[in-house]
Amino acid sequence: METNLTSGDIKKHLRTIAIPSSVGYFFHTMFNVTDTYFAGNISTTALASLSLTFSIFFVIIAVAGGMSQGATALIGNALGQKDTNHAKQIIYHTVILAIFLAIFLTIIGIIVSPYLMQILGAKGVYLKEALSYINVILYGSAFFIGVFFSNAILNSIGNTVVFRNFLVAGFFLNIVLDYWFVKGGLGISPLGVKGIALATIIIEFIGMLYLLYSLKKSYLLKEMPPFVFNIDIIKAFLKQGLPPTVNMSLMALGMFVITYFIAPFGKHVVAAYGIAVRIEQIVLLPSIGINVAVLALVSQNNGAKLYGRIKDTVIYAQKICLVLWAIGMLLIYLGGELALKIFSHDTLVIEAGLGYLYAAAIALYAYMLVFINISLLQGIKQPALLIYLSLFRQLIIPIVLFSIFAFFKLPLDFYWWGIAGIIWISALFILWYARGKLNSAYNN
Repeated sequence: METNLTSGDIKKHLRTIAIPSSVGYFFHTMFNVTDTYFAGNISTTALASLSLTFSIFFVIIAVAGGMSQGATALIGNALGQKDTNHAKQIIYHTVILAIFLAIFLTIIGIIVSPYLMQILGAKGVYLKEALSYINVILYGSAFFIGVFFSNAILNSIGNTVVFRNFLVAGFFLNIVLDYWFVKGGLGISPLGVKGIALATIIIEFIGMLYLLYSLKKSYLLKEMPPFVFNIDIIKAFLKQGLPPTVNMSLMALGMFVITYFIAPFGKHVVAAYGIAVRIEQIVLLPSIGINVAVLALVSQNNGAKLYGRIKDTVIYAQKICLVLWAIGMLLIYLGGELALKIFSHDTLVIEAGLGYLYAAAIALYAYMLVFINISLLQGIKQPALLIYLSLFRQLIIPIVLFSIFAFFKLPLDFYWWGIAGIIWISALFILWYARGKLNSAYNN
């Protein structure tokens, strides 16, 4: 599927891109849910150790995802301007950037992860299990980056089917490998949480090869011009990719901050947070597909200076998400407790996780508004605000607010509802800011 998004029905384009992407991300989240399930079967400590490493794992996803979104925006804008040759030069520079990031993330991650785990209170068996998981992930970070950057190029031409296929197949393969590596058999001893990480890395490696093969068959990689290093492309990458990268990295740090403040409540709360976030992600999945579609549509139409189509895209996406919010709240309030019991039968874990989910249900639409308007700002090449917004949303406000909660020894629910309040304030601000930027571009 290689689509010109500057013409044709916007609603159809949005559905065509968003549905395969949402299906794919559903299976991606279920992939993570499978890991959580098997960790819960090992022990509560194993489950908590997996939750503990989530913020570090997310940094890899953040850097790979943020910079690759920059690639989607740059290539999409070039295609919207009908400059295929420039788009191909951007692809060359994308490969260079991906190799650099893979080396950087692996080295830095291996050095700092033990210290971060200890800051969060991990020691003894708890620390050992957390490190046995995250070290395997860090050594395989190059495969994550290869998958994200290959998919970013495919997204720029409206192709989300290939990534969907990989994620669906990866989910089923992960069930088999998790069971095998955790339980042992066929010459392999039980590996515990290390086996869960090993299964993930094997699947990412296979996925990277599949996406690269699919990308090679696309029209973008046919008749490639000679490579010409262009510092302006690197600068454009940094300008476009750093804000979403910093934004997503600050999300990881935000999770670290949350984990730091809730850790004194006990390992069962850390485990509950990890489970509840997975459930929240499942409910948000359709909106993530819409987010991918909005970025692709806005990027190409911004390149073609079709601002009316951009505005229509964003309005339609926000209307769809309003319906998804109502459905999501219903699912959480009716099925949240049952979902938590799939992963743990510990009543303390279930009680803490349910408190988070009830607050998260109210904040779902706020998350969706943030996603859509971040894609809008990236697509129109105005992503700079993301750094400041995320700095306040993920670090400054939570640290100040949670410090007050900790000082007065307030109950756990204050933290959950504090998170919901912060995301709603952020959503209303970015909605106002992004609308102003789009109107400014339209009027000019």
